[in-house]
Amino acid sequence: MLSEKMEQAINEQIKWEFYSAYLYLSMSAYFQDLGLPGFAQWMEAQYQEEVFHAMKMFRYVGEQGGRVRLQSIDQPDHEWASPLACMEFSLNHEREVTRRINELASLAQDERDHATFIFMQWFVSEQVEEEDTFGDVVGKLKLVGDGGGLFMLDRDLGARVFTPPTNE
Repeated sequence: MLSEKMEQAINEQIKWEFYSAYLYLSMSAYFQDLGLPGFAQWMEAQYQEEVFHAMKMFRYVGEQGGRVRLQSIDQPDHEWASPLACMEFSLNHEREVTRRINELASLAQDERDHATFIFMQWFVSEQVEEEDTFGDVVGKLKLVGDGGGLFMLDRDLGARVFTPPTNE
C-alpha cells in the first residue's frame, strides 16, 4: 500500500508525464508546420511513449490500493527558434524528468517502500535511454546544420514508431 506522500508524488509525476506527452505533441505540430514530417513523426512517437509512461504509473497506483487524482496540465510551448532549439529544449526537459524520477526513487527508499522502489527502477533505466536518444538527435542536428543534411535526418527520424515494451 502506498503512503499518502508517495501517492501524491506519483500523482504529480503522472501529471508531468501527461504534460510531457502534450509537449511532444505540440512539437510534432511545430515540425509539421516547418515541413519536416520525419521530425513530426518522431515527436508523435515520443508523445505515445510518454502516454505509455503515464498509464504505467496510473495502473501502478491502483494496483497498490491508491487513488489516481488527475491534475490540470499546463499549456506547452508551441514555438521554437529552430529545429535544434526545439530538440535542445526537449533534452533539457528530459533531464528534468530524470531529476523527478530520481526523487521518486529516493522517496520510495526513504519510506522503505520496496515495491515502489523496484517499480521506479524501470523509469530510472528508461530515462538513461531518453537522454541518450535526445542527445543523439541534438548532436546530429549540430553536425548537419540547416542545410540538406536536415532533410536526410528528417527522413531517418521519420522511420521511428512507438512499440510498447512486450512485458507490459
